Amino acid sequence: MADAKMITVEVAYARPDKQVILKVSVPENATLETAMRASGILEQFPEIDLNQNKVGIFGKLAKRDGPLRSGDRVEIYRPLLADPKQARRERATQTRQTKSADTPSL
Repeated sequence: MADAKMITVEVAYARPDKQVILKVSVPENATLETAMRASGILEQFPEIDLNQNKVGIFGKLAKRDGPLRSGDRVEIYRPLLADPKQARRERATQTRQTKSADTPSL
């Protein structure tokens, strides 16, 4: 029986204090989860919970059981600390308040 053809992919994860991109060889029919487990990244970052963290390929969300192609970069995303839309609204409100405080009244 012939050996399974292998492909090379990258697995990436970033925290504010540390970022890693690990190259890993996996069988041609491997899934995102297969690559993440084979890379050892789950042991390196025990805070990663595959039931909670979203994953993707090159910035596009993907399912853990999705197929990989040679050269793909599997990315593990951290949970958001704040809703981006709400954070922008709060910044806009602060900017308006600052500008109105700096404007002299007549």
